[in-house]
Amino acid sequence: MSLKSIMRELKEMKEGIGSISKRGGESKVWRSRTRSHVAPDRAPTESESVEQSPWANLPPELLLDIIQRVEESETAWPARAVVVFCAAVCRSWREITKEIVQTPEQCGRLTFPISLKQPGPHESPIQCYIRRDRATSTYLLFYGLVPSEGESDKLLLAARKVRRATCTDFVISLVADDFSRASYTYVGKLRSNIFGTKFTIHDSQPPCDSIIPSITRSSRRFHSKQVFPKLSSSNYNIGTITYELNVLRTRGPRRMHCVLHSIPISSIQEGGTAPTPLAFRQSFDEQLSPLISSKGKEPMTNPSSPTLPATPLHPLGSGEPLTLKNKAPRWHEQLQCWCLNFKGRVTVASVKNFQLVAAVEPSHNVSPEEQEKVILQFGKIGKDIFTMDYQYPLSAFQAFAICLSSFDTKPACE
Repeated sequence: MSLKSIMRELKEMKEGIGSISKRGGESKVWRSRTRSHVAPDRAPTESESVEQSPWANLPPELLLDIIQRVEESETAWPARAVVVFCAAVCRSWREITKEIVQTPEQCGRLTFPISLKQPGPHESPIQCYIRRDRATSTYLLFYGLVPSEGESDKLLLAARKVRRATCTDFVISLVADDFSRASYTYVGKLRSNIFGTKFTIHDSQPPCDSIIPSITRSSRRFHSKQVFPKLSSSNYNIGTITYELNVLRTRGPRRMHCVLHSIPISSIQEGGTAPTPLAFRQSFDEQLSPLISSKGKEPMTNPSSPTLPATPLHPLGSGEPLTLKNKAPRWHEQLQCWCLNFKGRVTVASVKNFQLVAAVEPSHNVSPEEQEKVILQFGKIGKDIFTMDYQYPLSAFQAFAICLSSFDTKPACE
C-alpha cells in the first residue's frame, strides 16, 4: 500500500470515526473528539480493540516506518493534520506518533495542542498573525506568514476581551466559539489592572512538574453541580507585564517589561533549558465526557469573574525569572518617527508595535548574541491584522498573552 493510500484511508477513518461506536452517547464523544483533534488518553475497550484490529495489529516496525514517512512528508498545515489523525487511530499508533513527533524547540513545527505551551525554536522564529474582530471583541491567532485568500490557515488560539468595572480580561481558548472556563478548551487568561498598565498571565495548569502552586485560600467557589470534579479550577500566575507611565506625555513608543515567573534566566544561558510540558494536566477525553450533555446550554462558569484570586507559582530551584524589555528604537529624521527593523514583517506604523529582548545583567553570564536576539516581535500589517513572531524560550501561549496586552487601552502610557 502506498503512502498516499494510507493517508487517504486515515482521513476517511477520521471523518467516519463518529459512527463507529455502538451506543449513541459514545458516538457523540467520538465526533467531538475528532473536532478537537486530540488523541484519546484512555485505554481502548475490548469492543474498540476488535474494531481497530486491522490497524492496531500492524507490526511495530511497519507502523514506525509509516508514521515516520507521514511525519516527514507533511510539514505544513493543513496537510500536517494527517499526523494528528495517526495519533487518533488507537493507543499503539498514538504512542509511536508521540515518540516520533518532536517539540517546536527541536523541529520548529506545531503539531499537537500541547505544542502551544512548549518553547519555540532557537534559530528561527515561528511566524503567526493575529486577526482582531472589533464587533465580537475576539482575537484569533493563526499559524502562517500572512492571511491566505482561502481562509484555510490553521487556528492556534483565540481570545475574547471582557471588560469589567475594575479590570479587563482576555480569556484564551483553543477554539473560537467556546470561552467557558469549565471547557476543556480553556488554556488561560490575561488580566489587567484598572489603569491598563499592569497585566497578569494566568495558565490553566502548571507549565511543568517543577513548579507547584502555593497553598492559598480556595481559588474559586462554584456550585457543586456546575463544575465536573476532574476539571481544574485553578489559575496559575506565570508572568506579569508592566507598561511604564508617560506622565510628561513625551513622544515615543510604549515601554514595557515582562517578568516570566515560569521561565528561569538560566534558560538563555549556555546549556540552559526552558520548562517544556509534555502533556496537558488532564486527559481531554476525561474533560470532554461530562460536557457533552451541556451542549446548547449556557456556559457553566464565568471565566472572568474579577473577584476570584489566582494561584501564584513558585519555581523550585530555578533561580531568577526571565525578564523581557523593549528593544530600543531609533529616531528616523527623514520619516520623523521611531523605527525598528522588523525584517519586512511589519508594514504599518503603530504604537502597538514592539520587539522584546532579554533584560540581563553582567552577572547573568548571557552571551551578547542572546542579549540581542529578538524573542518576540509584534506589529501591524493592515486593518485589524497583526503579525506575531516568537522563538525560544517563549511558547505560543505566552507570546499570544503578551501581545494581547498591547490591545488594551493605556491612556496613561501614551
